[in-house]
Amino acid sequence: MRALITGASSGIGRDIAKELARRGYDIVIVARSEDKLNELKNEITNVKVDVIPMDISNLDNCKELYNKVGYVEILVNNAGFGLFGKFNTTDIDREMEMVDLNVKSLHYLTKLFLKDMVEKDKGYILNVASIAGHLPGPFMSTYYATKHYVFNLSESINEELKNDRSHVRVGTLNPGPVETNFNKVANVKFNLSSLTSEYVAKYTVDRMLKGKTDITPGFGVRCTRFFAKVVPDTLMAKIVYNTQKKRG
Repeated sequence: MRALITGASSGIGRDIAKELARRGYDIVIVARSEDKLNELKNEITNVKVDVIPMDISNLDNCKELYNKVGYVEILVNNAGFGLFGKFNTTDIDREMEMVDLNVKSLHYLTKLFLKDMVEKDKGYILNVASIAGHLPGPFMSTYYATKHYVFNLSESINEELKNDRSHVRVGTLNPGPVETNFNKVANVKFNLSSLTSEYVAKYTVDRMLKGKTDITPGFGVRCTRFFAKVVPDTLMAKIVYNTQKKRG
């Protein structure tokens, strides 16, 4: 059994890779930093680890990755980043890089690897979304929009698969604040308590291997999702605005 994890050099991706290795999966780890990937490889001694340093925000690289790796039982699309600031002041080029990685690359890899899984009638794709995908996102509008895309895309594909009676599943991970390098890259500080990436990884893999497709670690985050469903969008936007304003 083999699993491919993108964005595996740190945080959730790194710890999901380690957790899958504990369960006996050979792993293919992908990120831009070869040094960090090799550090992770050296920590994992019980299974085969393939290191592929690659910038998958480039779609040509996504196709190269698929051609190099071939069929895997599990694909974890974890690579992504955020950016904090008002929409009219944030850097457009950086935002387009975010859309390329968070949306286009994830979409492309999902499409490529899903075809083989459907043909073999087995496999699981985990697309890392966020609680952000269920809320309006003042001060991080582009990031929240990308995660909304990830969640809706994944739910839609999974419903198609279920109706086709396929054994393949496409799920989403919808975490709240997690203690990772994300905050530094996004230039944002969270006032809410954060879960550890180790906890999120174990929680996620446990549920993924049971076939669960909507994975939301943390009681508080699950409450936030419920709250967001019953509160009008305009009010939710005001709440998020006032909360996010304190984080810059």
